[in-house]
Amino acid sequence: MATNTSEKKSFFKRISSNGNPENAEMTFIDHLEALRWHIIRAVIAWISVSIAIFVNIDWVFDNLVYAPAHSNFISYRVLCNLSHTLHIGEALCMPPVDIPLQGNTISGPFMSALSISMIGGIIVAFPYLFWELWKFIKPALSNKEIKYARGSIFWVSLCFFTGAAFGYFLLAPFTFNFLANFTLGSAGAYKYMPTLDDYIDTLNSLILGCGIAFELPVLAYVLAKIGIISAAFLRTYRKYAFVIILVIAAIITPSPDWTSQLIVSIPLLILYEISVVICSRVDKQKAKEEKEWS
Repeated sequence: MATNTSEKKSFFKRISSNGNPENAEMTFIDHLEALRWHIIRAVIAWISVSIAIFVNIDWVFDNLVYAPAHSNFISYRVLCNLSHTLHIGEALCMPPVDIPLQGNTISGPFMSALSISMIGGIIVAFPYLFWELWKFIKPALSNKEIKYARGSIFWVSLCFFTGAAFGYFLLAPFTFNFLANFTLGSAGAYKYMPTLDDYIDTLNSLILGCGIAFELPVLAYVLAKIGIISAAFLRTYRKYAFVIILVIAAIITPSPDWTSQLIVSIPLLILYEISVVICSRVDKQKAKEEKEWS
């Protein structure tokens, strides 16, 4: 009992000291002040990157934002060339698409530029933003916990950027190609006239959504450490997870062809299997620690 009380005191002391013994008696207001400066530095970094993007908004829009809506986007060419290399005909070649965008408000272009800049700032500055969060949390961790979390900034950032790239180079072309070529009725009563805001919101959702989804291995590690899931749990429900992944891939891809669905499914399946391996290692660490204490 005395040991548990000592550990609790040590835990709160680490939080209070923020890694500095001289600050061991920090008050609640002091904690808020430390958090405030972490937030201020993160916001400054975010705004700085956003301003840089806004200054070069024409280049960013032409070469990055609007690129997936062009028929000559790199993903279209690479997938089509891959299809010919694998001798599967035009299975991976998507119909050419050029999406003309329109605006219906006088402030539309300016607000869209702000949206692009702010979301782009979050994506580019993500490693630093997470680093500020990590600096605030780290003093509350024990040496063993810090050891387990070594390299977390790198791995979290890598997963996020990999997911963002997957959303931009693969999901975005598939999504825009499917939506642009989808027709409602045969009488031509519906005229397809997408707005700039709609296009940007869809692109932002795909990139940020995939970036967050690709944090699955990191989330699995955290949940395994606190005992919510285990490798056995993920293995038991693997077949159900695979079915869900295939259904999602079928919804995303523009054609029922199995090859295009496979390209979307593979990264999600790999992420799930990586999560199983990570949970398995965590389970072995826990078993080893319990054996040492017994």
